[in-house]
Amino acid sequence: MSTGTLIAIIVPIAVVLILLAVATWYLIRRRRLQERFGPEYDRTVQRSKSRFAADRELRAREQRHDHLDIKPLPETMRDRYAKDWTQVQRQFVDRPGEAVQQADRLVTVLMHERGYPTEGYEQKVRDLSVEHGRTLEHFRAAHAVNEHVRDHDATTEELRGAMVHYRELFDELLGNGHRGSTGGRRGDRR
Repeated sequence: MSTGTLIAIIVPIAVVLILLAVATWYLIRRRRLQERFGPEYDRTVQRSKSRFAADRELRAREQRHDHLDIKPLPETMRDRYAKDWTQVQRQFVDRPGEAVQQADRLVTVLMHERGYPTEGYEQKVRDLSVEHGRTLEHFRAAHAVNEHVRDHDATTEELRGAMVHYRELFDELLGNGHRGSTGGRRGDRR
């Protein structure tokens, strides 16, 4: 076989192998993003021009997150925040709108304590999405109701739902990324 024939056979095979390797690498990377961000991955894809743009944004969020000083809370601080949450829940009975606003403030303070920047809602969502993508919809839903509270336009059922939503993210933040840290049973939450 001549050298020209060998090159004509080997080069296309090498190109196909390289393309397969790149495609495999890209799919593995995309799957890792999907697993890490959960439902936030699909939401970002829907809001982006393309999957490539969504992947690029999510990787940028990861890079920003890597530069944050996110730290776990010591047990004493977790206990204090759990007590603060209990107070907020008690307030719900007499002043549900104020309790929802207080829940929002408590989540924000807890985020700050853990090392998350708290400058603006959209940035909070982007920063939280890296480690808390699965509970982010709870935060969005609670925030939407909290906006209605400011306009005095939220029903008691919406307020109750907001408290449940805030509690989901609160629990995850309080548990240093692990669920079920406050010791409360799910059925006891407001």
